[in-house]
Amino acid sequence: MQLDRGEKYKERRNSQGETLVVNKMAISVPVPKDLSGIKTKVMFNLTKRQLVCFSGAALTGVPLYFLTKEGWGTQVAALLMVGIMLPFFFVAMYEKDGFPAEKLLYLMVRQKFLTPGIRPYQSENLYQQLEEWEKVRKEAAYLEAKAKELDRKDHFFHTKSNTKKRRADYLGKETVDRVKTDSFREE
Repeated sequence: MQLDRGEKYKERRNSQGETLVVNKMAISVPVPKDLSGIKTKVMFNLTKRQLVCFSGAALTGVPLYFLTKEGWGTQVAALLMVGIMLPFFFVAMYEKDGFPAEKLLYLMVRQKFLTPGIRPYQSENLYQQLEEWEKVRKEAAYLEAKAKELDRKDHFFHTKSNTKKRRADYLGKETVDRVKTDSFREE
C-alpha cells in the first residue's frame, strides 16, 4: 500500500504486523469522566433553570429601572436594578457539590436555626445499666421476701388453732400484757 508520505499521515504497525495509517491532524476533544455534571442546554447555551432565572431577573429589573430613572436619576436606578437582579443571577449560576443555591440556603437555615445547636455526644454506659438492673432485682427480691413474711405472720394470726397467748409469744413480751388486757375486755 503506497501512501502519500506527507506530514498528514503516519504509519504504525500493530502487534499482528498489520500496517495502520494514523492521521496526525486528528482533533482531540476532552471528555469528562463524570457525565453527571453535564446538563442539557435549551437555548443560547443556557439550561432551563438559567433561562427561567434570567427571565425573572429581566422581568423585575428592567421595569424597575424605567420606573425609577426619572425620579432618582439614572445611576441610582441602575444600581437598584443590579441589586434586584443579583439574587436571580446567584440562584441561576451558583451550584456547589451538585446542590443548587436555594437547596444550600435551606440546608444552612435548617442547620443554624431549626435544629439544636449543641448536640453533645452521649454514649450508653452498659455497666451502669447492669448495676441499675441488679439494684432493681435486689429491691424486688427484698420486697417479695417482706411480702412473704407479712403473709406468714398474717396467716399465723388468723389460724383458729392458735391462741392469744401464742400470738403474744410471737409478738414479744411487751405485747403480752396488752394482749391480756385486750382479751379481758373482749370476754
